[in-house]
Amino acid sequence: MGYDNQNYFNRCNQGIGRPVEIRTNRGTIHRGIIHRVTPNRVYIRPLDNRGNLGGFGYGGYYGGFGWGAASGFAFGAIASLVFLAFLW
Repeated sequence: MGYDNQNYFNRCNQGIGRPVEIRTNRGTIHRGIIHRVTPNRVYIRPLDNRGNLGGFGYGGYYGGFGWGAASGFAFGAIASLVFLAFLW
């Protein structure tokens, strides 16, 4: 089942605050909490390998200490988006 940009937009909007795994068309995998959604992008705050907020970036929220900056992904670059039922 393929998804178009509108379907990704709707799914992401309903999932703000929930953990997701995004696989891009280039094969990279990103895990994080959906922070915000625009008509063209979804922004996630990264999770580390233990399921804690953190990861890449700096200067984001709370001064950037341990939270990481939100990274945006264009809906057209998303190959799959999976909501995570639990954090590992």
